[in-house]
Order: sequence, then structure tokens, then C-alpha cells
Amino acid sequence: MLDKDEGEGILYIYLTEKERAVTAMKRWKEWKGLEELKELWRPAGLFVGAILWLELIWRAFYVERFFDRGLLYIVLFSLPAALVCAFISSLWGKKGNRIAAGVLLGLLTLWYATQAVYNTIFHSMLVTKSFGMAGQVFSNYWRETLVGIGKTLPVILLLVLPLAVLWFLRERLIPTSRMNTRALVLAAGGAVVFQLLGVACIGLPSGETMTTRELYRQSFLPDVAVARFGVLTTLRLDIQQSLFGLEEPDDDTLLPDQSVDVSQAGDGSQNTETTYGPNVLNIDFDALMAGETDKTVQNMHQYFSTRQPTMKNEYTGMFEGKNLILLTGEAFWIGAVHPEYTPTLYKLANEGFVFENFYNPLWWYSTIDGEYAHCTGLIPSNQVNSSFKYSGKNQVSIYFNMGNMFGTAGYPVTAYHNHTYTYYGRDLSHPNLGYDYYGIGNGLDVATTWPESDLEMMEKTIPQALAGEKPFHNYYMTVSGHMNYNFQGNAMSKKHKEALDASGLSEPARAYLACHIELDQALAYVLEQLEAAGELENTVICMSGDHYPYGLDGTGAIDELTAPGTEADLIEKYHSTLILWSGDMTEPVVVEKPCSSIDVVPTLLNLFGMDYDSRLIIGRDILSDSPGLVTTNKKCFVTDLGRYYSNTDTFIPNEGATVPEGYVQDTYKEVQRMFTYSERILFNDYYRKLGLNPGTPPPVAEAEPVQTEQTEAS
Repeated sequence: MLDKDEGEGILYIYLTEKERAVTAMKRWKEWKGLEELKELWRPAGLFVGAILWLELIWRAFYVERFFDRGLLYIVLFSLPAALVCAFISSLWGKKGNRIAAGVLLGLLTLWYATQAVYNTIFHSMLVTKSFGMAGQVFSNYWRETLVGIGKTLPVILLLVLPLAVLWFLRERLIPTSRMNTRALVLAAGGAVVFQLLGVACIGLPSGETMTTRELYRQSFLPDVAVARFGVLTTLRLDIQQSLFGLEEPDDDTLLPDQSVDVSQAGDGSQNTETTYGPNVLNIDFDALMAGETDKTVQNMHQYFSTRQPTMKNEYTGMFEGKNLILLTGEAFWIGAVHPEYTPTLYKLANEGFVFENFYNPLWWYSTIDGEYAHCTGLIPSNQVNSSFKYSGKNQVSIYFNMGNMFGTAGYPVTAYHNHTYTYYGRDLSHPNLGYDYYGIGNGLDVATTWPESDLEMMEKTIPQALAGEKPFHNYYMTVSGHMNYNFQGNAMSKKHKEALDASGLSEPARAYLACHIELDQALAYVLEQLEAAGELENTVICMSGDHYPYGLDGTGAIDELTAPGTEADLIEKYHSTLILWSGDMTEPVVVEKPCSSIDVVPTLLNLFGMDYDSRLIIGRDILSDSPGLVTTNKKCFVTDLGRYYSNTDTFIPNEGATVPEGYVQDTYKEVQRMFTYSERILFNDYYRKLGLNPGTPPPVAEAEPVQTEQTEAS
């Protein structure tokens, strides 16, 4: 005998189509999970709206362009994140769901607000790898942090609005009981579908120079990723990259096309009476490749063996045997060079080598990464919280830096920093560069004002150098030019306030110039002491900044000290000056080639006649015949022919320049190689694999005869 359900099932077979539809609708309405399914859309709607609100507010204040394709990716990747949050907020009872929703939305709001404050202060994204330095930064720079919070307060108030909505509408928005299994499966399945849809869109061909796929999988550039994908997806990519690393670029991208000469050297053929040989060492790359089993290192051997070296030139050995005073100037920038207020800086910048197109990009971790680029000729990595600290902690061979090279050549080499000696791990990195290193707390006794005095640092150290063995090499990381730029919390700005009172400049511009008067006086003292000791004509002074003064962003002072539109330009705001001066130079040498801070080390090595291998330093000798190439942390670039902006995927040729077909793409590939091989040198301790150990002399290649007959231009 049939039971009731079986009877109904047999009867359903014989129903008409209309009757079947009515029966199906009746059963759908009777499904008890329908109401709970409807309940799911309330927390899902809350988190979709909240995440999109947070993203759009952050984007409106901190991204150069609001309306572009980045909005599409933000929507696509916000949906799965919102559904995951809705899923977690529907697993419990009434109280548990409210707690889960509040905690999740609270953490999201806190992250967006923290990013807003960090970006206001440092003008870059906070990434998880920098958490290790966060305590040190905020404890030392608590004044800047408080000012940053104050400036960001309107944004923070907008960011907390979703939390207020949740508080007042929690009864309507949060489920009062655990969702049934079907509703939870729908939420989880929806999250997966939208995530896969977003990833699928990433892989679509776009014709861009910097592709979305590269940015998503191969090049984690936080400041570019946040504009393309949003804050939350950038956080996910940050964590993902930290745990699993990046996808390796294709070999055809990493290895250069030898038929293309974008930023490589000339071939030594010059329209002069002298043909010069290359700056290379005696390294047998063929033997190294034959004996290497690691694929990455093999690739490196192949790349560096085929990379064109730069040529020696008329300036090779010009400074041989001289003293070297090398400085990384805190926030030193072209706006600090003024004939009236900073006459010594003006003299040094305009009476030695004069670099018309020198750029000083802001790298990932502000000062310490700018210092790393200046001292090593390599682009710092954003895969660690400080390339410098990593190199010191792991005793990586940074063979080609002035400390190790000059120390090996017999110079006494000493480094100084007039702030806490352990800050940013300099107590690890700078001794690894070969220096005897001193800072506050480690032998450098200067007054602990904020910021400290560059003049006092010179007064304590220059007499000691002049009384010792010569030639000598001193390295300095200054601090007097540090933000904030006001006359309340900046001791150096306050000290020189009166000198700028009649300037007519805004307070931030006056405060910036005022604190650089301290640096100016420090260098004036150096010149006086050198002259008194009879060493002025035997000394070279070289200084690059660590970064542009981002503490002036938003004040109008950057445009005020340079030209209108400078601050808004992703490249031009980095336009600075490199001081390279010797006391025996009788007239300036003007250099128009585009160059940057990573080019300083090879330029100095050539000027001092040091044996080095130009293939192994990512920067290039500025004074060689190699075409100039400057790149920034966003992979924008500048060449002799024009400039490329990665945020708009636009190349702007220089006036009158003829740009060959494929030039932009080829140059961008070279930029990719610069980033990739800088990291690989660091993480694979590559110089040591070549036998280039600090303290050991370089393996000198057999000297090539110098030809003196007239040659034709290539």
C-alpha cells in the first residue's frame, strides 16, 4: 500500500504542465529556508555597502584618478569579501552574529583609517612587512603621528559611518539566529564565483605596458595596486605575496633582447681621439653557469654575462686618491638649494658637476630605502621591511659600495648618523658595508633635540678625520631636514626661523628651508675645516637626498618652491639635484642625462678609478655614454626620449624626440629587469656567489690597450 508521499509523487507525473508549475510554486513557498535565505541578504548588503563606502572614500582622498578601470576591480573584489563577512556573521545566534559583524566591520574600518593616517604622513601604503618597524617609527615620530591623525580626522569620520549604521540598524541588518545550511552554502558559493570572475578579468588582454595581470601576480607595487584593486585587495595581495611569493616573470622578459639597446652602454666608439675599455672584472660566467644547479642563479649568471657594461671615459680616475665625504641628506631636494638662504648648498650644486635631470624617487620604506639605493646602486625590495636591515642581518655581501670598496683600497672608512644608532637597523647594515659606524648611543655625542643638528655632527667628526690617516672616506646620514615643517615641533626650523621671516613664503616652505639652513651651515663648516687643513682641493663632496620632502605634500609648498603642478606630477615631484663637487674643479660640468640615486655608486667608482664591474650594479655611470634611464617605485620611467606614467599607461615624448616603434615596451621590460635583478642580488647573496667578498680585492680583468687614433661615431 502506498503512503501519502509516494501517492503524491505518482500523481505529479500525470499533472498538466500548468498544474506542475502550481505545485512547484507551492512547494517553494513551503520551504522553511526561504525566509532565512532572505535574511542572508541583509548582512550581505551591509558589508557590500560598507566595503564599497570605505574603498570609495579612501580612493577619493588618496588616489590620483577616481574614475578609471580600477573601480570595476574594486566592485568585483569587494563582493566576495562582503559575502565572506556576511557568512561569518550568520554562523551564530543573535548575540554571536552581532559580535562577529561588529568585530569584522571594526577591523575593516581600523585598517582603512590606519592606511589613511599612514598615507597622510608617508605618502605610501602601509604593508604588513613594515609592522616590525611600526613601533620604532611611531615611538620616535609620535609628533608626526599626532599631526597625521589630526590632518586625517575628516577622512576618519567618514570612514566610521558604516559602523554607526551598523550600531543603529543592528536589529534589522544582523540575523537573529544561525542561517540554515542552504543559505550559508549560497553565501560561500557566491564569494567563490565573484572571486573567480575578478581573477578571470585580471587575465584579459588589455594592450597595457604595465598589465593588470603583472601587477596582480608578478609585481607587488602597493601604491599602484591600491589604485587598481583597492585597499582590501591590496592587503590580500600583500599577505599572499608574503606567504607564497610572487609569480616569476617569463624568461623572455627577464633576459634582454640583445638586438635592442634601450638603456645599455654604447660600444666604446666615440667621436673623440680615445676609445675606452669597459668597466668589468675578470669573472668567468661560463664556468659559473656550468657548475650551478640553482635555476634562479643560472638565470642571473646568464643575464649579467650578457648585460652590456658601461665604458670608461674621460672622467675615469679624475678623483683618484682624494678624500670622499658622502652624504645622504634627509629630505634634501632641489627646493632646498637657494642662493640666499642656503648659499653653500647652492655653491656645491652649481660649481661642480651640475645634474640637470637628477631624480630622487621615494621608495617603499621612506628614508632607509632611499639610503639603500644611494649607497648600493640597487633598487630596494618591498618583500622585506628594509633591504638594508636584511642585508646586515643576513651578512649579505654588498660588495659595490663606497665603504667596502674604499676600505679594501686602504682608506679609513667611517659612517655617522645623528639620530639613534639602531634606528632602521643601521647598527646591522652599516658595519656590513665595511664602515666603523657611530650614532647617538654608540659613540656620537650630539644633543638629542628633534631633529638633531647636522652642524654639531660635523663639528664632532670632521676634525677627527682631518687629524687621522688620509685619504679618508666619511659617510653621513643627516637628520636636520626631517619633517614636520613648522616652527613649533622642529628644533632646526625654529633655530633658523628669523632668517626666513621676510621671505614671503608660506610657513611650511619657510620651515623646510629653515631646517636646511642647518645642513647648509654644516657643509660650510666642512669647507672651512678642509681649507684650514689644506685638504680642500683634495676632497670630494657628494650628496643625494633619501627622498623628496613628502612632509610638504598638501601644503602647496612643493609647487611654491619649484613650479605649479610639480606636486601632482608622479615623476616631476622627484626631480632633485645631486651634489658632486671637488675643491679642485675650476668650472662646472653640466650633465643633462636623466639619472637617479641608484646611479651614484657606479659614477663615483669610475671617478675614483676603482676596479668594478658595471654589469653587476643596476645603476649606471652617469658620465658614461650609456643612455639615461630613471625609474620610480611605481615603475614610471624617464629616458632621453620622454617619460612614462604607469598610472595612466601614457608615454609623453620630449619635444622634438623621435620614438622608435616598440621603444616604450622595450624600456619597460628593462625597468622590470632592474627591479627583479636588484632583488635577486640581495636575496641570493649573489656577489658572494661570484667570489666578491667584502675585504677582498676585485678580480681585475686584463687591461685593454687604449687606442688614441680618431674613431668614427657609431
